[in-house]
Amino acid sequence: MPLRPVLRPLLALANVLEREDRSRPVADRRAAAASGLLQMKFVTAPGRRRVASMDLLVPVDGGQIMIRVYRPAGHALTPMPTHLYFHGGAFWLDSVAVYDPICRWLAGTVDCQVISVDYRLAPEHRYPTAVEDAYAALCWAAEHAQGLSVDRDRLSVGGFSAGGNIAAAVAMMARDRSGPAVCFQALQSPVTDLTMGQPSVEEFATGYGLTKADLVEGYGFYLGDPAQAREPYASPLLAPDLSGLPPAFISTCEYDPLRDEGEAYGRRLKATGVPTEIRRIPGHLHSSIYLTRVLPSAREAMRHTADALRAAYGMS
Repeated sequence: MPLRPVLRPLLALANVLEREDRSRPVADRRAAAASGLLQMKFVTAPGRRRVASMDLLVPVDGGQIMIRVYRPAGHALTPMPTHLYFHGGAFWLDSVAVYDPICRWLAGTVDCQVISVDYRLAPEHRYPTAVEDAYAALCWAAEHAQGLSVDRDRLSVGGFSAGGNIAAAVAMMARDRSGPAVCFQALQSPVTDLTMGQPSVEEFATGYGLTKADLVEGYGFYLGDPAQAREPYASPLLAPDLSGLPPAFISTCEYDPLRDEGEAYGRRLKATGVPTEIRRIPGHLHSSIYLTRVLPSAREAMRHTADALRAAYGMS
């Protein structure tokens, strides 16, 4: 279908407000992005249920990272389904704070605990640091299940864009390393092919918000060596073996350069016998599913992810 009409002026506004000066220091660009007019706290509708949160520190190789734990207010301190969430941002942008509205909405809507992971960013910390941080957070959550009230039988992973890439890689790591059991992966517009080998990268290279130039820059920051783009934990789509991975829900957006690689990953999972649902969101851009204050179709798209998690947890 055509691009949703309400997205046309928003896309034009974003193209003006978010025009990148790639010569600026990374720290300055991060700060500018975090204070922009199109932040999630302005465009994402709050959930109807109050959600409490607390920040904790998790040890990782070479230091420690922060996680933010979200729990529906008033919920008894008993083991409950827990979703590890990894934010987007092309591996170099954004944070737990930026994605706070999404995690609060998920926790309150699904009635689960959400653990949002502030993995270390490129280019200061290159691949595989983000993935190793994320896997360390998964292991830590499983090891501290009793104190965190985590139901280890209902521990899932998910994320958006670069975060979807990290979630898919973490599920693979857990399989390869005999780590904590992951019951489900919920991937929204995931990066799965850092070689940029899928047709939609060229089809929507410019003019649709996220550009091919953005991908080239982000992947360049992330990878110390371009040859790493073919490694399974960098590009899950290119992994030789996808068997034994947890069931998946994958959503993509029609006008998104990442569309084809997300759907291709879903087809490969299905071909290896992994139960997988692939849902393309018509008329949407990369990240426009978070415009839930203004778009009923965005609210519907987010609800599909919540419903998939509830089903994975045996709640529906």
